[in-house]
Parts: sequence; C-alpha cells; structure tokens
Amino acid sequence: MHVDEHLDELRRLADTAGAEVVGRTIQRIDAPTPNFYLGQGKVESLKDELASAGATLMLFDESLTPLQGVKLEKSLGVRVMDRTEVILDIFATRARSHEAKLQVELAQLEYLLPRLTRMWTHLSRIRGGIGLRGPGETQLETDRRVIRRKISTLKKRLKDVAEHRANQRQGRRDVPTAALVGYTNAGKSSLLKALSGQDVFIEDRLFATVDTLAREVDVGEGYRYRLTDTVGFIRKLPHHLVASFRATLEEAEDADLLLHVIDASHPGWEDQLDVVEQETTSVSPKRVIHVFNKADLLPDPDGFLNSVREHYPHAVLTSTVPHSAFRVPRLDVEDLRRALRTSAQALRPIAEIRVPVSDGKLLAALHRDAEILDQKQTNGVVTLRARIEARLLGRLRHEGVEVVLGS
Repeated sequence: MHVDEHLDELRRLADTAGAEVVGRTIQRIDAPTPNFYLGQGKVESLKDELASAGATLMLFDESLTPLQGVKLEKSLGVRVMDRTEVILDIFATRARSHEAKLQVELAQLEYLLPRLTRMWTHLSRIRGGIGLRGPGETQLETDRRVIRRKISTLKKRLKDVAEHRANQRQGRRDVPTAALVGYTNAGKSSLLKALSGQDVFIEDRLFATVDTLAREVDVGEGYRYRLTDTVGFIRKLPHHLVASFRATLEEAEDADLLLHVIDASHPGWEDQLDVVEQETTSVSPKRVIHVFNKADLLPDPDGFLNSVREHYPHAVLTSTVPHSAFRVPRLDVEDLRRALRTSAQALRPIAEIRVPVSDGKLLAALHRDAEILDQKQTNGVVTLRARIEARLLGRLRHEGVEVVLGS
C-alpha cells in the first residue's frame, strides 16, 4: 500500500500550488460511486471535518468526473479540485516560455470543455429542449464552440512551433545531444547547472520548472554535449498534459542519448522509474544512462551502486551538494561527465576524410553536418579532420570516400 506516499506527494503538489494542507483522510472502497466517488456516509463526515478545520478547499488524489465534481461541491460547500486540476494549476503558474504557455492553455481548455456545466449551475432552473432552449443552455453551447475553436487554434500554433523546433535541431548536428528525463524533483535542473556551470532555476518543489531548457556542456578532451532539461513526469500525469507537452518527448526522441535521472534517496524510486519509462514508451530505443542522483543522502553509496548495476549496467551515482556538506567524499557529477565523454567519442569519432577538391557538394555537406577541426588542400585533394557522426561515417565509406579514424 502506498497511500501515505501518494498523499505526501499530493501535499507537496498543494504546497507548490500555494495551498496550506490542514488535514488528510482516506476511504477504502471497492469501486468509485458515480455521484461522489466516495460513499455517502464519508461525504457527510467530511462536511464536519472541513468545518472544524476551517478549510475552504478539498483536494482529491484521484481524477473526478464532471458529475462527481459538481455533486461534491454542492454537498461539501467548498471548492473541490482533483489531482489533474492541481497539476494543471501548477503548470499554469510555472510556465514561462511562449511554447509552454500555449501547451498549458491547451491542456486546461481540453480539461475544462466537458466540465463547463459546473460554471452554469446557477441556471439549473431553466430547462431547455427543442424550441425551448433557455439562455443558460444557449450560452453554454456558445462557450463550448468558443473553446473548441480556441483548442483548434492552439493546436495549429503548437504544430508551427514544433516544426520550428525541428528545424532548429537540424542545425545543431555538430554537437551530440542528450535529454534529461525523470520524475519531477529528481534533480534534473540541479544536474544541468552542475555540469554546465550556468545559472538554472532550482527549487525543492514538485514541478519547479516546466519549460524545456538546453545548455551546452564541456565533457572534457575537447568533446561537448548539448543537454536538454525536459519537463518532469509524475504518477497519474494528466493525459491532457502528456498530449500537449509533445516538446518534451520530441527532444527525447531526437536526442542521441537519454539521461534518466532518478532520486536514489526516495524510498519509492523504483516505482518512479517505472512511471517515467511508461510515459516515454514512444521514444525509440537508444542508449540510456540511469543517473542515480542525491547520492549524498544514501547510507552506503557504493553498495547501492553495485546493486543497481545488476539491472542497469551503465548506471552512475551523482550528487550536486558541495563536498563539505556531506560525509561521503568524491561524490559529484564527474562520473556522469566521463560517461558523457565516452558516449560523445563513440557518437562523434574524430576522422580524417580525403575529398577531391572538385566535389563541392560533398565538401559543403561535411561542413554542414560535421564539426571541422582542421582542413588543408594538397594536389587537388582536400583533407579534413572532423568530428563526425558514426552514421554519416558509415555512409561515406559506403560511397567509397577515403576515411581514416583516430587521426
């Protein structure tokens, strides 16, 4: 049973949204009731609990149907929000970029559309029908049309943004890319800051950041990586958000490498890992490095690493806490930096490529798709030293171009 763990997570969501939690309660039921989700008796007892606590808001860890939301608000006399609505509210306040704001607005409208009747309960006395439509029903249908039109517009604008992002990514092939994915608050932003040395917003709250952010990182020996910090996942992530935040999965799908960041100190890290893997099933298979973060909070980091490597052989331990702040020496991000360097060397080996000076098309393609380190021309042959993608290297060899690795 993970009831307490789930309610702790809901409390943290409430804190991020700006609410103060004054109590919690649970009910075990065989199946949700159609009217209240809870049993009638539980709803009656909740009225007294809410009144004695002076609460003005009731949060549910489960998703409620529009009918259940209406019935509960009428019976309890307070605002009722389900887990989905709380997460949408957090995303709305945390989104900063134009794209993230569009995505959140789309998710909110798709969530709101079937729930519009909650806004018109004060007109419930008016009964509509063929030839007898009341003003409330007319306004409700008008609002639905407006929202559907807005949803269509937002989807088109997001499609345009996605195409622009795809074009941007095409121009970045000179540096290998890695996407940071993971459960919310696993420490992705902290790792990005530690690796890049650049300022990144960090806060010990769920969904502290909801914008996609990229930074270029020096991983040593002349190799660099472009790391993208994506939106965190969470248990029961609203499907509206999963559908809207395609940018996160697009960055992951397009990346050369996935860095799956896991909070090693969390007692339920295995469940959190499963949640992220389920949400990223659409990402095509590629190399994944499991990064077990917050290792400074582990009682036996070495023993932990040995145990997880039985299932995740490329796993690394990291910590972004300053060395003086904890008892385990030499825990930092350097093992991850070395793993990235090894990956970069495999993805972008240095090669010497000899091309006839007359083959302008191939020379232009190499300058576009490879990182040219040096170039010289002798006897009608251009010799290039370049970091080049392994897949492009294979194509050159297939076409009969002279290539020497490790030059």
